[in-house]
Amino acid sequence: MHSKSFNDWTVCVVLIASFSCITDGLNPSKRPLVPSIIIFGDSTVDAGNNNYLLTVVKSDFPPYGRDFDTDKATGRFCNGRLVTDYIASLVGLPFPPAYLDPEAKGEKTVQGICFASSASGYYDGTAENFNVVSLTGQLKWYQDYLSTLSETVGKENASSIISKAVFILSTGSNDYVNNYYINLDLQKQYNLDQYQAILLSSYKSFVQEIYKSGARKIAVVSLPPLGCLPSQITLYGKGELKCIEFQNEQAFSFNQNLQEATNTLKNSLPNLRIAFFDIYRILQNVISEPREYGFSYTLKSCCGVGKLAVAILCNQLTPGTCSNASSYVFWDSFHPSDYTNSIIAKSVFPQAVKELLS
Repeated sequence: MHSKSFNDWTVCVVLIASFSCITDGLNPSKRPLVPSIIIFGDSTVDAGNNNYLLTVVKSDFPPYGRDFDTDKATGRFCNGRLVTDYIASLVGLPFPPAYLDPEAKGEKTVQGICFASSASGYYDGTAENFNVVSLTGQLKWYQDYLSTLSETVGKENASSIISKAVFILSTGSNDYVNNYYINLDLQKQYNLDQYQAILLSSYKSFVQEIYKSGARKIAVVSLPPLGCLPSQITLYGKGELKCIEFQNEQAFSFNQNLQEATNTLKNSLPNLRIAFFDIYRILQNVISEPREYGFSYTLKSCCGVGKLAVAILCNQLTPGTCSNASSYVFWDSFHPSDYTNSIIAKSVFPQAVKELLS
């Protein structure tokens, strides 16, 4: 199953209005549930910003995008859609375009925009390692976007859109697997608790900044079980095909504190609606009971079959790339497949409706 067959299953949720069942094939005459989706983060939600950066962290070539709606690579680190693409469809909006896309101008950005940059994190130094745009840089893009939005729809309408838009933040994995775990200097500078505190401080500052701009509906995504990423199993598994427990424990600990920080923000910022999406639990369930979800492979990736295949190392010549990505939880050594992303979207959407939209 891939993005084109998303209609094969129907996502039904109880809404406070007339929407009782929402599918990928939304009636375009129905009003979207929100006016806009605004996205920040890393490769889990990057719609193609890195295409326009001088970095090796790109995915604008096959086999990436082979199951996407256009059958083309767009810069998404997936064989098809991202979770945010599915969420956009569920609320009745087009896919939010990448901020750096030359075609993302004027009216095309009113209903959504993506500032995410693959290989970034909460810690700005993580992005600097790969010459990508940090969360701080994404906030600067956002401030510029606010000005252009006001020019496009008028200041009053822009303020209304921002106050009703859903903001999505998905990042943090790179801070560990592509920085702390392999950066001896960083390990000498900070122990894990100190490093985690820095990441959480960055998160809280981010929420406070977009709140000042008028954001009132925010979704923050947890870390996945880092130790179950095929790349980490390849690097630390000593030849065994099993999750790396110490990494999962650290991700779980971070998520607990991230959720606690989220609750603190919710209680301290008036009228803020903020939801914590626990994808750690969702992915653990999928990996523990793969047959219930239709998967055959959980800890191996489709592209490269569990090796360190991501970005330029996942290409048309990569040996062992599978023919049916929907059988795999992971598309490449870091990122979920399109089908996994559809499951995550299906799982979190009712929570989003309850906590952000009702």
